[in-house]
Amino acid sequence: MPKLRHLSIWLATAATTLTLTFSSPLFATEDSTNSDQPKLLPLNEVRTFVDIFDHIKKAYVEEVNDKTLLENAIKGMLHELDPHSAYLEPTAYKDLQINTTGEFGGLGIEVGMEDGFVKVITPIDDTPAQKAGVKAGDLIIKLDNEPVKGLTLSEAVDLMRGKPGSKLVLTILREGEEKPLTITVTRDIIQVTSVKQRLLAPEYGYIRLTQFQIQTGENLKEAIKKLHTPEQPLKGLVIDLRNNPGGVLQAAVDVSDAFLNEGLIVYTEGRLPNSELRFNASSGDLADGIPIVVLINSGSASASEIVAGALQDHKRAVIMGTTSFGKGSVQTVLPLHNERALKLTTARYFTPSGRSIQASGIQPDIEVDSAVITAKANANSTLYREADLRGHLSNGNSTEEKQQGEDSSAPGQALSESTSLAASDYQLFQALNLLKGLSIVQAVGQ
Repeated sequence: MPKLRHLSIWLATAATTLTLTFSSPLFATEDSTNSDQPKLLPLNEVRTFVDIFDHIKKAYVEEVNDKTLLENAIKGMLHELDPHSAYLEPTAYKDLQINTTGEFGGLGIEVGMEDGFVKVITPIDDTPAQKAGVKAGDLIIKLDNEPVKGLTLSEAVDLMRGKPGSKLVLTILREGEEKPLTITVTRDIIQVTSVKQRLLAPEYGYIRLTQFQIQTGENLKEAIKKLHTPEQPLKGLVIDLRNNPGGVLQAAVDVSDAFLNEGLIVYTEGRLPNSELRFNASSGDLADGIPIVVLINSGSASASEIVAGALQDHKRAVIMGTTSFGKGSVQTVLPLHNERALKLTTARYFTPSGRSIQASGIQPDIEVDSAVITAKANANSTLYREADLRGHLSNGNSTEEKQQGEDSSAPGQALSESTSLAASDYQLFQALNLLKGLSIVQAVGQ
């Protein structure tokens, strides 16, 4: 089999001369059949590349410099691999570094590409996009008057960024809508609070994770300590991962570890030895074994799916909602010269039981779609109880009756709060109901 130990290709045009020199056995001809030989670059394809480069330099309607052509070739090479591999120029590389800290400029949406359009994976909580009504699954077809078709993802993202206070009109295709929607979003500095906590009801806590940042694990521990105290312990906890686009891998490990005493959390497999990693839980469940419900939906991606998959496999939580996004690949950022970097998919995520997250997502244990619930008008107006009958006997506990008489609005108020949660967030309402049931079962078993 002939080998080209040294090959120089001179590409001459009227404007410039490009010399490509290759040393070592990099090339092979088409009759290479020996599988024991190291893989070599195909000579014919390299010739084709050089021919096309030459034609563009000579015949394209406008003059294009060598640097632009070569960088475009690099972008195209990565674009065809998968949606998450990319060549990061200085601005994009800087943005990626800033995003992991939780403060950056823009609209506040996690995006990808689908059929040439920008697809909204999820709007981030409390950002201009979310407040303006942008939803997960929206396809952005125009940015102001600029059609998105034909742009790369990085080019589209550049158009979405701008000075805080400036406006951007998004033209959106949304499932269920007959015509495109136009939504005006005012750009702002995006300061993402990755962990939020509150009480859903007495003894039932709620923790919302909006994104996985470097400090998310520590912030989660603080949130649990505020909700779950020795003086007022929780009976159940909801962890809301809906529309959480993911983020830092170590943060996902830290969050999972907070609720597990032992065992594998996640592992990765790739072609390179250093891409095969295993992460295990350390001793200590900060929630002390109380029932947990994890909410997910199609906007829950990457690190969110790691957490949901780990807690599901270890049977530490009930996963509720709809199937997650299915982004189960690992991207490694490789710094290059001139403040550039290569973001390359190098491995896949697997849950402790060996399930691949990629393109399949996490299936909920209990599927609950998002829904709008309205209370039936005057539902209690025709209901009668013993206490409504004239001359009814007392229950023998005068203190209890007096308290009920003084606080006669309490049942109606509780009903109103319950109805309000069902109407505003049906999935969360169902999660709370499940937690109450699980805590009762747990108490009976003790």
